[in-house]
Amino acid sequence: MSSAPASSPVASEASLVDALRLGDEAAFSELVHRHHAGLRRVARAHVSSDALAEEVVQEAWLAVVAGIDRFEGRSSIKTWLFSIVMNIARTRGRRERRTLPFSALRAEDEDASPSVPPERFQTQRDAWPGHWATPPRPWEDPERRLGALEAREHLRSALRKLPAAQQTVVTLRDVEGLGADEVCRLLGLSEGNQRVLLHRGRARLRAALDTYMEA
Repeated sequence: MSSAPASSPVASEASLVDALRLGDEAAFSELVHRHHAGLRRVARAHVSSDALAEEVVQEAWLAVVAGIDRFEGRSSIKTWLFSIVMNIARTRGRRERRTLPFSALRAEDEDASPSVPPERFQTQRDAWPGHWATPPRPWEDPERRLGALEAREHLRSALRKLPAAQQTVVTLRDVEGLGADEVCRLLGLSEGNQRVLLHRGRARLRAALDTYMEA
């Protein structure tokens, strides 16, 4: 790959793709800088270690270099990157017998235990059945709270403990910022299943953070 001058940063996605097709090393470095960590997070839901997740992403970057000329722009390059990583991660995961194709996974097939303990809600004998009996503790100044290293690590640990489907959906939606339609297409999920998986994952994370903050 040839090198581009540092004085000409790649801004838009279209110019980034054009530069990649010309073999621009600066463009490739920019793409890695933007997306490497997110790709690792998604890969980690399907393999057994951080080291394997890193291998998946490195293999994906090689596929990007080899396949950039075939990128047709039907989705964002970010979504295209995640599709490559998902395909590689699923293959690795199947080798480890840790995953099923998302197309074979329905939200109702997962652990059906309540995401939040039932005792947190009012019963039929109370004034407001189904409403919070003990409301979640407000997250005052969330940037300050979640900015603490300990809180971030607790959240990261809680995310990794989610079932693979919930972990992937929450990561793509809430961490990487993909839209619901993109996630459904990427994972082969129906809108309803995507919504249920997202709700369950968010509820479990909220419960884990409530426990941490109350402590």
